[in-house]
Amino acid sequence: MQTLQTDYLLSNNITMKKFFLLLIFFQTAFSCLLAQNNSIPPVDKSPMDMSYYPVNYPILKIQDKITEPLVTRVIYSRPQRNGRTIFGGLVKNGEVWRLGANEATEIEFFRAVKIGGKKLKAGRYTLYAIVNDNSWTIIVNRETDTWGSFKYDIKKDVVRTDVTLQKTDGLVENMSMAFEKTAVGCNLSISWENTKVAVPIIF
Repeated sequence: MQTLQTDYLLSNNITMKKFFLLLIFFQTAFSCLLAQNNSIPPVDKSPMDMSYYPVNYPILKIQDKITEPLVTRVIYSRPQRNGRTIFGGLVKNGEVWRLGANEATEIEFFRAVKIGGKKLKAGRYTLYAIVNDNSWTIIVNRETDTWGSFKYDIKKDVVRTDVTLQKTDGLVENMSMAFEKTAVGCNLSISWENTKVAVPIIF
């Protein structure tokens, strides 16, 4: 009888140990899963976007419908208006602006082009702007992979050119950049709130 009780207690003890080991295992696994989920960044309020010239170049490429070579693309974040006054409010007149949100906007040229009468070599550049009531100064700068305009260095400017403001037909909620074909190349069209500018790119 004593042997049976002893065997029962030993068996019960082993079962409890297995239970606690399994419990610890599942707690650890669950904690790891939570840690992985917490490490996934949320969707940014100003999502990153990209525009090409020729327009929709990657789609044309896979469809074998390319009629002209790749010239340029711009990578930028698209902030929302959210009822705010943008120009003269959120974006101050006379100050260097990253031309979007988060990382400073970057433009890449796959061939030599001209902006503001100056020739630019193929390569990556950062775009900034200084906004004013009637015109913007568009800045092409050789420092890339930077956040905002906090480390902007005027000594690294490659081109500065002034462009005239236009009014949009309606309010533009999300800042937008797109290329438009012209007789001598293309324009980089930048729109937000009720304002639009076109930056001529000649090639």
